[in-house]
Amino acid sequence: MSRPPRIFLIHATDVSIAPINETFRALWPEAQLMNLWDDSLSIDIAASGSLTDKLRRRIHDLASHAFAADADAVLYTCSAFTDAMEVCKRRYSKPVLKPNEAMVIEAVSMGLRIAALTTFSPAVGPILDDFIAHASSVGKSIEVTPILCEGALQALKKGDATEHNRIIRETAAALTGYDVICFAQFSMTQAASEVRKVFNGPVLTTPESAVMHLKGLLTV
Repeated sequence: MSRPPRIFLIHATDVSIAPINETFRALWPEAQLMNLWDDSLSIDIAASGSLTDKLRRRIHDLASHAFAADADAVLYTCSAFTDAMEVCKRRYSKPVLKPNEAMVIEAVSMGLRIAALTTFSPAVGPILDDFIAHASSVGKSIEVTPILCEGALQALKKGDATEHNRIIRETAAALTGYDVICFAQFSMTQAASEVRKVFNGPVLTTPESAVMHLKGLLTV
């Protein structure tokens, strides 16, 4: 590609915006980033309790908008909508990356007992589905435990990053017997350094895995 790749980041919550943009700046500063943010998505899925047909169409429309604006790739940053993203992956020839996709691939290659930490309850089901589907596709039998870090996201939305990180760190510190820890939310990334101090094994974050995966796809 002769010009910098044009990547659209699609967000359902503002707390995901800074982590993924900062990770791109650190790992792939040449990429040209465009941010699409619709915070009503996270509000509406929390209110409905499930991914409705109307919400699916809204997720599809955001990808359509990005590719109409000459996106080279789309990266969604909210893992509560992965079912709708599958349609977009099939619809477009250019890369459409689900939030946890790259991290799931990496984690399954590292171990069989995986702790998937999350701060947003609607994301628990989708990330578990992602792990099961990928493990099946590569012929592995894994054990994935989704773990909700109660109160962490609420603290972050109030501007209390210290409390957010403490809750995640203490949740991780209590875990035993796992090969790898995964963070299911982009907004959790800032707690990674603290968790890496208390967990004796790999700690994977969605932004780091996603950026390196896209870089590999678009710079060959």
